[in-house]
Amino acid sequence: MFTGIIETLAKVESIEKEQSNVHFTFSSSITHELKIDQSVAHNGVCLTVVKLNNLNYTVTAIDETLQKTNLGNLKVGDSVNIERCMPANGRFDGHIVQGHVDETGTVSNIIDNNGSWTYTIAYQNKSNNMTVEKGSITINGTSLTVVDSKDHSFSVCIIPYTFENTVFKTLKIDDTVNLEFDIVGKYVAKMMGK
Repeated sequence: MFTGIIETLAKVESIEKEQSNVHFTFSSSITHELKIDQSVAHNGVCLTVVKLNNLNYTVTAIDETLQKTNLGNLKVGDSVNIERCMPANGRFDGHIVQGHVDETGTVSNIIDNNGSWTYTIAYQNKSNNMTVEKGSITINGTSLTVVDSKDHSFSVCIIPYTFENTVFKTLKIDDTVNLEFDIVGKYVAKMMGK
């Protein structure tokens, strides 16, 4: 389980295709703390560390993951948000994040509020996913609060710290982002027959 509180960024060092899988090798400031078989969220996608080599580590994404997330769009030199699993005795600072992306969305608007930024994200009209104002949403692994909720779009506000220490500073209109909707909301929606 994750909390959506991003620890740091990881940079793509290499991408290797093997059949329908892709092996991503990343460098990060916490590589020396990672272990083989450890789960790490990359832009909100839970992936297992399969190899360590000095300051680099490797994870493997299968075709299912590549089809449902923005990881297939990564290029060497790109950065992703990363977070290790929450320890059982750790503080719970964000919200319950599983590291299982529900779908991708598209950045449809960015407003500079002179001290914060408002990002509007659109997602598929055919999905049953939903947001509520002041509810939780995870964008590229970052736990955020929904400011404005509409059918198939929502807005979030980003503070300067989050902007500077996550991939939000590199996002542009029409970029694809990974979305994990609030787990409690998903269960309630299913129970209500939405």
